[in-house]
Amino acid sequence: MNFDNYQFHYSFSGSTDKPLILFLHGFLGDINEFNQAISLLTDQFYCLAVDLPGHGKTRIIGEDNCYTMANTAHALIKLLDSLNIEKCFLVGYSMGGRLALYLVLNFPNYFHKVVLESASPGLKSEPERWERSQRDFEITHQLETTSFTSFISKWYNQPLFASLKKHPEFERLVEYRLQNNPIELAKSLRNLSSGCQPSLWENLKENKTPLLLLVGEYDEKFIKINSEMASLCESAKLNIIKTCGHNVHFENLNDFVKNVRLFLS
Repeated sequence: MNFDNYQFHYSFSGSTDKPLILFLHGFLGDINEFNQAISLLTDQFYCLAVDLPGHGKTRIIGEDNCYTMANTAHALIKLLDSLNIEKCFLVGYSMGGRLALYLVLNFPNYFHKVVLESASPGLKSEPERWERSQRDFEITHQLETTSFTSFISKWYNQPLFASLKKHPEFERLVEYRLQNNPIELAKSLRNLSSGCQPSLWENLKENKTPLLLLVGEYDEKFIKINSEMASLCESAKLNIIKTCGHNVHFENLNDFVKNVRLFLS
């Protein structure tokens, strides 16, 4: 893998003399994903937000395999090296949470502690992964052939986002999402979905880095997944956040920030 294939777009917030947090957004997100949380955390932390491949203003020069979890993770480590960041905290949401877990399991020396918001270690069995990848290929086809606005509308009609859609700032979030390029998003989904990624369940058992698992109380699917994660990994702690669903940091910003601050302090 050639690091030159990745032209990462990123932004720093806060003061360089404070501990650094790297933020990884979810599918359809970009470096603005954690803006509100970052604005509340910069009194205590230096914050780095990155547009992941297929999202925002990050540009990929190479083939589609540049978008895979393994290659994306290696490229992010190279980015940290190029920025002279030897070790930092890590926060990842949903797709970014799956990627964050892969990073800490494969490059543990780079991370002090990791916050995984609404994340998973992927799917356990080959049949599950195959079935999910087929579903995701259908979704990528929709991304490439239908109106992006109608795709976003359909995406957020999933039960997973029922509480998010009731949020008074939901339309603002949608505006951010629409700034992405659907063709690039399709490449990301085709290569970085939970159907494509390796299962991390077995590796999770060996993890020694402290993990904070955050899940919204309305997100029953991910409460179940994260409860199992916490039972398998001694260094993982699960906190279920009130009055929110899958997107904890957007739906319950104050409790999200409170949990991150307490855990990373």
